[in-house]
Amino acid sequence: MVTINTSFEETPGQMTTLSINHEATADLDPTNAFEGPEKLLEVWFVPSPTMLPESAKPDGLKSVPRDLWEEMLDLVRCKVLSVIQNEHVDAYLLSESSMFVFPHKVVLKTCGTTTLLAGLARLLEIAGVHGGFTQRSGTIMAEPYRVFYSRKAFMFPDRQEHPHKSWPDEVKFMEQMSLRGSAYQVGRMNGEHWYLYLTNANTMLTPPLTPTEDRHNGDGAMFSQFNSRMGAGKKSGPNDETLEILMTDLCQVKSKQWYMATTATGVRSEDEKEESSQGHDLGAIVTNSCGLAEIYDKARFPESRIDSYIFNPCGYSANAVIPSQDKDTSYYWTVHVTPEPHCSYASFETNVPREQSGREMADVIESVLETFKPGRFSVTLFEAKPTLADLFRMDHSEELAVLKRAARMEEIKGYRRMDKIVHDLDGYDLVFRSYERVEAL
Repeated sequence: MVTINTSFEETPGQMTTLSINHEATADLDPTNAFEGPEKLLEVWFVPSPTMLPESAKPDGLKSVPRDLWEEMLDLVRCKVLSVIQNEHVDAYLLSESSMFVFPHKVVLKTCGTTTLLAGLARLLEIAGVHGGFTQRSGTIMAEPYRVFYSRKAFMFPDRQEHPHKSWPDEVKFMEQMSLRGSAYQVGRMNGEHWYLYLTNANTMLTPPLTPTEDRHNGDGAMFSQFNSRMGAGKKSGPNDETLEILMTDLCQVKSKQWYMATTATGVRSEDEKEESSQGHDLGAIVTNSCGLAEIYDKARFPESRIDSYIFNPCGYSANAVIPSQDKDTSYYWTVHVTPEPHCSYASFETNVPREQSGREMADVIESVLETFKPGRFSVTLFEAKPTLADLFRMDHSEELAVLKRAARMEEIKGYRRMDKIVHDLDGYDLVFRSYERVEAL
């Protein structure tokens, strides 16, 4: 295992490091993993890293040793390729997608025939025993604050293994774990659709889960913040949002860049870094040449870091860690690409809020589309509901801006919106949109 300091500054607490697992990256070949659409699991144990229980270590889940996460990932059937870390998040690039470990939550996204839900019980045990989170009565598993599980319809559902044989099987599996959630199919049964399972906020997780600065006040301050799935460092308003773009029928001209042979052309062996792997070296080249590195302004986020990998013979994965402008939290984006013509697929996911990025959602989407030129894509946006106080503070100009943003989503260049579905969920608004290309490339 090699650890590299990739930060520009040696400021305590602001260092970002990269660790590469050479054993896992040796001779990786994803050609049999044609199922690009990922399974996405997000488990929250408290609403914010500032609300860790007294029993938890200061870094919460980030204090869990890496070998325990790797043990859990063995159940999921994927390996760690590399990790970038800072004080807010550990971003794991996996042989099949990604995992992000924050002090208070885990985001796990896996593609192919991985058995993601098979690792859920072990994840809860790790959080309970090694993370110090409140345990379920009579068990060593932590009691989650909220659980979110989602995926696009599989391309090859017959290749999946238990518990992912079908959506009803997945729901049954989670119900047997007493998660007591709600299951949804969003979109057309005979067209683009997406599945979602989520639990309501666990209101039993209250004292002593007060914010760090109020732990000894005894007045229960800020308990109302449990009404929404808060982002770290949130000052006011619904700053918690997740955007996911799922793309199929990728432009085959654009897709050539995701093949190792194409990328390796002209790269001299002496240019390869001794401490890295060829997949990481070529991944970095593609990230800069394809435009993904410019999705968010480098000048706005100078300490952002990207960890990317090109698979042999084809395929691409990348994680980015983006410290907020005031350095009190970090956001992420992640991309995964399956370029083969008969099953082409790419995904882009980010939780960078609009207020932080300075970019409208439609502009981010169009930048991503320019990289892949898909024939079809869907967009899901999870956004925390504004509080009553936020609504009362909104003036006419802010209301008008909201309407303009919604109208802008109807005018994605080169595409026609096919569906728009809105769900009013516990603490969240969910908007699902699907699009098809209308102009020739």
